[in-house]
Amino acid sequence: MYFKQFPTIPYDSKGTGEFKSVKNLLRRVGIRAKVKANTMLYDTYDVKNGETPESIAFKLYGNAELHWVIMMINNITDRYHDWPMTEAQFLQFLKDKYSNIDGVHHYEISQTSGNTKKKIDIGTDNTDYPSATLITNYEYEQEQQDVKRKIRLLDPSYISQFTEEYNNLISESVI
Repeated sequence: MYFKQFPTIPYDSKGTGEFKSVKNLLRRVGIRAKVKANTMLYDTYDVKNGETPESIAFKLYGNAELHWVIMMINNITDRYHDWPMTEAQFLQFLKDKYSNIDGVHHYEISQTSGNTKKKIDIGTDNTDYPSATLITNYEYEQEQQDVKRKIRLLDPSYISQFTEEYNNLISESVI
């Protein structure tokens, strides 16, 4: 469904002058900044263990093929690295990446001015800041996953308007 609306372009893949009509996979449509900033159009959502863009799209919009809307709204271009892992994938990832998941990833201190809830990564040596908080490899990677878990979902009442505008924009001729 996502690529169905992409325009076709003449393309000579061999450089022989024999052009074929192919989908222009480089064609992109962005969400206008005003629309992106309008919080009334979106709900925030925490992705649950094992949920996929397709399962969320089906649950929310009644159509798993609208998974691309979720991906687009959240600027997710790489489903395998930008989407949260399942618990089993996460544990395997930790095992593959670290020899000691409880080892020191870095130390943090609280920012002392401005937003004092903000943490500053001071590296793997806390000699200058003995009261710094130790962050383990597990804690660091879990925080990364928690950030990926927080997504925005387009209110279902706007899905038809969104997909219609997308289809119109993506199919406009650029040649």
